[in-house]
Amino acid sequence: MNIWQGMDEIPERVESSVITIGVFDGVHRGHQELISAAVRKARATGQQSVLITFDPHPVSVFLPERAPLALSSFDQRMSVVEKMGIDNVMVIDFTVEMAGWSPQEYVDRLLVNKLHASHVIIGENFTFGKDAVGTPEIMRQLCAARGIGVDVVQLLHDKTLADGEILVCSTAVRKYLMAGNVAAARRALGRPFSVYGPIVRGAGRGGKELGFPTANQYFPENLALPADGVYAGWLVVEGSNSPVNGNMVPGVAYAAAISVGTNPTFGDDERSVESFVLDREADLYGYGATVYFVDRIRSMEKYDSLDALLEAISRDVCSVREVLAQDLEMRDSSVIDHDSVAGEFFLQRALQGGSRD
Repeated sequence: MNIWQGMDEIPERVESSVITIGVFDGVHRGHQELISAAVRKARATGQQSVLITFDPHPVSVFLPERAPLALSSFDQRMSVVEKMGIDNVMVIDFTVEMAGWSPQEYVDRLLVNKLHASHVIIGENFTFGKDAVGTPEIMRQLCAARGIGVDVVQLLHDKTLADGEILVCSTAVRKYLMAGNVAAARRALGRPFSVYGPIVRGAGRGGKELGFPTANQYFPENLALPADGVYAGWLVVEGSNSPVNGNMVPGVAYAAAISVGTNPTFGDDERSVESFVLDREADLYGYGATVYFVDRIRSMEKYDSLDALLEAISRDVCSVREVLAQDLEMRDSSVIDHDSVAGEFFLQRALQGGSRD
């Protein structure tokens, strides 16, 4: 997959393309319908598929105080998009100048002159051009006059996410995460919500004082995280072919009890994601890891004594084993991409409480 950072990086060889446009934050199931439609159309007609996206989010340019929390990093978005078969991604740095384009300029300068679009696929809530005056109907009219086809995909609604019919959108996913409902976020996304970041040293008390060493990660304030609490999930060490000092292997999904919050028992102020990998021991400092959230175990609590905290953690680990043993849907999620024959062995041993050999 080619990634073009701005219009100037678009090669002249682009002759005819099928295009879909959006921020695609989180690349949820609604976004996936747009992307899949573009890929199918391009392949059926022997053309290149192009996804146009924005970085940073357009709202952060004009109303930074109202900018939504990001559901994924740019690299995470690109990873999902590539797996869906998109040929090219054009990243627009949404500047004040471009925001001043009229809908006609938008179509002529970007879709016609640069990308030579033959077909455009957008969602029914898509807007474009100065003051967002461009609508799907205006896109149809402008493109029809230029011999470009347009498909408008209806928004996705899902009755399984909550009481009543819920619109699958980035706003809904953020709402679920704020409530700690990572299971609903997973259904909206079509895969477990995940975060990726380097593993760094924390306070050091997890292994020394508690006997539960954790892989600690910190994230920017503009990235969405689940509500404070304890979760069941999977941890995958990423980005390294070198062996880990311990009994973990890069690229393998390991069962983990995940704590999100500020450690109120110890008075810590900085919010973090701390993962205790079940039945494994390894020195992970300096590695990056993806943490996948499956379900919430409990809210964050402050304990009066170390013994009370240790009892709670032990109960959490038991609950995590039960939740992940039932996580059969994992086989259909993005986590499966990390599994290997060895990974399957490690997963089963983790769920069964196997030894650390």
